Amino acid sequence: MPDTEPMQSPCRESSARQGPRPGPGRSPRAPRARGRAASVGGRGRACNAGAVGVYARIMRTPGVAAVVVATLVGRLPIGISGLAILLYVREVTGSFAAAGACAGALALGSACGAPLQGRLVDRRGLGTLLPLACVHGAGLVLVWVLGAAGAPIVAVVASSFLAGAAIPPLSSVLRSRWPYLLERSPDLIPGAYALDSVMIEFIFIVGPLIVTAIVATAGPEYALGVSAACVLSGTVLLLAGLRGRSGPGRQARDRPALGLGALAAPGLRTLVLASLPVGFCFGAIEVVLPAFSESEGSKEMAGVLLAVWSAASGAAGLVYGARVTRAPVEDMHLRFACLLPLGIAALLVASSPLTMALLAILAGIPIAPLIASRNQLVGRVSLPGTATEAFTWPLTALVAGVSLGAATAGALVESYSWTAAVLVAVAVAAVGAGVLFARRGTIARPVTA
Repeated sequence: MPDTEPMQSPCRESSARQGPRPGPGRSPRAPRARGRAASVGGRGRACNAGAVGVYARIMRTPGVAAVVVATLVGRLPIGISGLAILLYVREVTGSFAAAGACAGALALGSACGAPLQGRLVDRRGLGTLLPLACVHGAGLVLVWVLGAAGAPIVAVVASSFLAGAAIPPLSSVLRSRWPYLLERSPDLIPGAYALDSVMIEFIFIVGPLIVTAIVATAGPEYALGVSAACVLSGTVLLLAGLRGRSGPGRQARDRPALGLGALAAPGLRTLVLASLPVGFCFGAIEVVLPAFSESEGSKEMAGVLLAVWSAASGAAGLVYGARVTRAPVEDMHLRFACLLPLGIAALLVASSPLTMALLAILAGIPIAPLIASRNQLVGRVSLPGTATEAFTWPLTALVAGVSLGAATAGALVESYSWTAAVLVAVAVAAVGAGVLFARRGTIARPVTA
């Protein structure tokens, strides 16, 4: 079993002043370095070592590394399938409209299917994951076959929707099981949620690169095959890694299969409502940065700016997960929600690709910590027997928000300018923070019944 001795935390001096941190063990106050230079230098080295130490302890926990690798492989289709379908359908039909409809159907299917899949896992157990993975893989292969056969585009759209609706909820399964995987080291759980948010950023960066490499060497249809193989192999590995391990209790069979389900928890409804504006901002920025690049005459900078934005989010997530704090997680979540509109507003003063890259860092910093703290709260406010479904609802709201934000920002850029899209995103982000503030009481206490 994992070593339950607390790590020598980053910024130990400040955390010791605040009192003992949550967890089964307490760290003694580290000796104070003598002299100003020694204090500053020693604290910097301690912070770096502590940041690495948190994630090293998580990965050294027996069984965790295998589960993390499995979910990483199984979730690669999140970053592969949409672009692969877009490029493949464009190639076989010659129509961007048809390609966009198929990619949109995949995303819509994922958003609609995720809560249903989560409820199925809560009621039937992990054994439902592999059939879902098989259906998802079959849907992707069917898109390939129908496209090659010249089938009507409506059939390809339907297959894309089917593939999206059957994506197994590996993210929700992992998030619902972090407290059980790390039950001997609960002080590592915030870092685990942060690690998960960074993994998602990694998938969105690496997935398109994988598609690009496959398209350049073989063709977009083979990217669909790779995506199907990833979800199948990742699901099998995850089931093997979780075999014999404890997890959230199943939903009682006598509870109705229909109805509010996990949404009966007031705190979860708050997090879902607040996730929609966050997704809107993500979708808007994904349009704003390319529009800015085009206005500056540097279309090729769009990918760089998006990568900088994502990298800043990932780095902030790692720092957040390694940081020791006694502040309640709901307070941290509200703070990051308030920082989001401020970071987005900074984009308005961009005057060149270089300044936009620097400001994109500010816009990216709150994202991964906001998602990580939200996931931690979901686990706390969900009703017994609904853990997997509970984690799907904020994601569904986020995806819906991304679609709405991208569409709105595109219309604003077309009619006005990219700055108009930024202003709307700032206003929407502020509304999201307002929802959290107004309903903060619903996320402050765990649900017990």
